[in-house]
Amino acid sequence: MSQAKMVTTAVAVAVLAVAALAGVASAEKAGGFVVTGRVYCDPCRAGFETNVSKSVPGATVEVVCRPFGSTKETLKAEATTDENGWYKLEIDQDHQEEICEAVLDKSSDPACAEIEEFRDRARVPLTSNNGIKQQGVRYANPIAFFRKDPLKDCGNILKKYDLKDASETP
Repeated sequence: MSQAKMVTTAVAVAVLAVAALAGVASAEKAGGFVVTGRVYCDPCRAGFETNVSKSVPGATVEVVCRPFGSTKETLKAEATTDENGWYKLEIDQDHQEEICEAVLDKSSDPACAEIEEFRDRARVPLTSNNGIKQQGVRYANPIAFFRKDPLKDCGNILKKYDLKDASETP
């Protein structure tokens, strides 16, 4: 390789590196985040996804932040799930001193619209000062609406998962 090509290649690599670092720096400076997660229907009221769980398109989810030890909300943003049950919200600031959660609001499926307290939310860290290397994107755990009455076959479905009480010995 000629010396001119080597210099041109080195300059191009340096320009790309500076551009990449500038992009990361501007994302950190902006302090913004994208919160994404999924909403599903738990027809067996199992508390986790099973082979009969379905996504809930058109559901409403809120991201709510509040200071530790307080109920006063400092942020409340709303999103609607897409056809696959996924939602995405852009949050424009860091909430390091706050608890932020994705919370179920309203189901689009009347047959699967029950909300259970404490099982209707997923915590989301909205700060850059927490050891998470990925800048900007925060994934919330899936959250579920429940059917009022479980499907008739749920007992057999859950047996397939071989669930045992923690106090049982093998």
